[in-house]
Parts: sequence; structure tokens; C-alpha cells
Amino acid sequence: MRRASRFVRERIWALVLLAVCAGIFAVVLYLYQMPVEAVGYAGALCGALLLLCAAIRFLWWRRRIARLEEMEGHASLMLDRLPEPEGLEAETYQKLLRELDEVRRQVSSAADARERETLDYYTMWVHQIKTPIAAMGLLLQGDETDRGRELRAELFRVQQYVELVLSYLRLGSDSTDYVIREQDLDDILRQAARKYAALFIRGKVSLDLRPTGLQVLTDEKWLQLAVEQVLSNAVKYAPGGHVKVYARDSRLIIEDDGVGIAREDLPRIFERGFTGCNGRMDKRSTGIGLYLCREICRRLGHTITAESEVGRGTRVIIGLERPLLEVE
Repeated sequence: MRRASRFVRERIWALVLLAVCAGIFAVVLYLYQMPVEAVGYAGALCGALLLLCAAIRFLWWRRRIARLEEMEGHASLMLDRLPEPEGLEAETYQKLLRELDEVRRQVSSAADARERETLDYYTMWVHQIKTPIAAMGLLLQGDETDRGRELRAELFRVQQYVELVLSYLRLGSDSTDYVIREQDLDDILRQAARKYAALFIRGKVSLDLRPTGLQVLTDEKWLQLAVEQVLSNAVKYAPGGHVKVYARDSRLIIEDDGVGIAREDLPRIFERGFTGCNGRMDKRSTGIGLYLCREICRRLGHTITAESEVGRGTRVIIGLERPLLEVE
């Protein structure tokens, strides 16, 4: 019924014109004193013919609309299935649509090529920069002076930033190498803790890593990266403090007693590039780490949330209870 009323409204001008013409004919025939029966009979025949044509036209129009509605959301893949154009105007519109789609395809192809080139370049750059980083690490081995320990800590930061760049680029790629299977969560946590042990020692931060006993359906490399980013933030914002890692039900909790996060910043800490009050105080903050955590968890079917209070610390909760992916 709604479509029928729309059909009538779109052609109201034709109905008004038809009514005006019928009125003119009626007046002229009346002035010429034509028999009413003849005029009525002719009018009835014309009305029946018009109703039949209108019904056929409505059915044809409704099929076209239904066909177009089926294409909604897939127009770029179904331009060849557009209904036959009705008149020169519709034909011109369809030509314009095809031209725009071709331009879109060219722009999309060029953007994909640039993205692949960027990813290839940074991948090559990361692998090349690892060589001087490894060489500097070897040169600093055995140097247990304060200066040597400081240099090793800064070199570790450089290495982490380099890996963060590559992870950020790979996360936006369709070819990200997820390997989803049952993993021992304690193994992942121990690897992350060993990797950041030097930073914990340098920052005089104690780590309470409690066994979880959980088997998690996830990708080991990417989940470990998310855990590392949370641990990195805990060390950065809880100097001389305490970090506790434990599980409750199927949730991994990483808790620190550091400076905490302002209430107005808390809803936005997982946004890309958002640094908040703490980030403005620490000029090295990029606002990428927690964004990567959120994207990694989303793609692995996990959840991540944070609770915090200024001056009392932060609790990051990674929900592992509802994996969305199948075991390989």
C-alpha cells in the first residue's frame, strides 16, 4: 500500500493534467449538446483503459524498485544487473554510475598498491634496522656500569618501538598471519614477563605473576603483543610500584598501583592516537599501544576494558571467555 501511494504521489502532476483535459472535453461536449449517455459511455471506456494501463505500469515499476533494492549495499558488484534504463535521462545516469565506479576502482587499486609498498618498505626497514640494534646489544654485553645498563634499557625501547611499527602496519593488512589454537596462557605471560624483566628491574617495579592454569583459544604471538603493551604501560606509569598479573574466571587481569588515569580520559584510552593527561606529561607517549591492544583483542575475539582511579592505579581486564574463531 505504501508503494502504491508513493507511485501515485510521484505522478500526481499527470493525474492533475488528465483531470483538466477531461474537464475541458466535458465542457466542450456539453456546449455542443452531446447526449449524456454517449459521453458517459466514452468516459467509462477511457477510464477503464487508463486504469488497466496504470496497473500494468505500477507492476512494472514495482519490479524495478524491488530489483534496485536488492542491489543496495552491493551496487559496485552488480552494476551490470541494473534494470534497463527508461528513457535518455535514466540511460545517462547509468553511464555516470559506471564511470564513477571505474574511477572508484582505479583509486582503490592505487591505494592498495601504495599500502602494499608502504608495508613492504617498513618490513624491509625493520629487518634492516634489527642488524645495528643487535650489533649495539652485543657491544653493550658485559658492560655492567650504570651507563651500560642505561644504554641497554634505551636500546630495548628502540627495539620495542621498531616492533610496534611493524605490528601496527601488519594489523591493518588483510594478510595478517593469525594462527588460532589452544594456547597455555601461563607460557604467554612468562614470555612477556621475561622480555620486560630489564625494564621492571630498572624501574624498580615488582611483578607478582600468579599462575592462571588457563588454556586459551587464541594466537600466541598477537596475544603476547597485547600483554606486552599493557605491561609496558604499567612499568611506565608505576615507577617503584607493584604490578600484579592474575586470572579471575576466564579474564586476565593486569593491575598496577601507579598514577592511574583521569576519569575523563578513561573512555578514550583505546582510541588511536589518544594520549590523555598522562601522555601529555610523558612526551614519548604515542597513543598507539592501547589502540593496538584493542584491535588485537577484537580480531582474536577477546575483549579488553580498563578500570582506574587517579593516584591508586589501573586495572586492565582482557576477556578470554568468548573466542569467536575456530580451532585449526
